[in-house]
Formats: sequence, C-alpha cells, structure tokens
Amino acid sequence: MKARHKRLILVAAGLAILALATSLVLNALEGNLSYFFSPTEVAEGKAPADHVFRLGGMVEKGSVQRAEGDLTVHFVVTDFHKKIPVAYQGILPDLFAEGQGVIAQGKLNADGVFVADEVLAKHDENYMPPEVAAAMKAGEKARMQTTATGN
Repeated sequence: MKARHKRLILVAAGLAILALATSLVLNALEGNLSYFFSPTEVAEGKAPADHVFRLGGMVEKGSVQRAEGDLTVHFVVTDFHKKIPVAYQGILPDLFAEGQGVIAQGKLNADGVFVADEVLAKHDENYMPPEVAAAMKAGEKARMQTTATGN
C-alpha cells in the first residue's frame, strides 16, 4: 500500500472518530437541556409533553394547598394571562410565597398538571429572573389585547 493511501485511510478514520465523538456529546447535551416556558406557552401546547422543562411565572394568590401530613403541595403558576396547576412533592424554598415569582422544573402530565421535581423562588424583593419577567410582560400584553378586543 502506498504512503498516500495510508494517509487517506488515517484521515478518514480520524474524521469518523471526530464525527462519532461530536454526535455523542450533542446527544448527551440534548438530554440535559431544560427549556423555559411561560404558562401561556404551555397552555398553547408549545412545551414538550415528554421532556423536562422549566415553567416560570407568579404563584397565584390563594392557590397554595397542602394536605395534612403530606409533603405534596399544589399551587397555580400564572403569567396573568393563563394559569397552569403545579404539583410538587418536597420541601419548598424558604422564599416561596403566594404572589411571588417562581420557576419550577419538571414535566407536564396527561391531566395538564405540571409535576415539578424542583422549585426555585426569587432571592430578594427586587429580583425576578429575566425569563420570568419577559414571560410576565408577554402575558400581560396578551391579556390586554384580549381585553381590548372583547374576547
């Protein structure tokens, strides 16, 4: 075999290994990605049904329900346009409260309830995650348009 053929085979093998490594890395990253959706986007069906994602908005006042002797908490997340019920089993962050910003990570079940694996609350009275602020602004804008058109 000529030296030129050996070099060509070596380059082709190197490219094949590089392509395989790239596909493995991208596949691993895709499994760990967690996209952010507002309640309006979830209600419109834009959120994946079988993939973990983040739901952000405000905890609706009067919506937090806890069963006696159970760690499951039910509450509603809203962007002031649409509402999504959330179920979370565990201990909530100290700063979790009604009327406060929240981001929950989990999956949407068949009943339309967001089953959260993790709940994050804002860390002081002035901070709101940029994703939640943008979702709230978009929800308020959509609510105003609906009110203006009379729908």
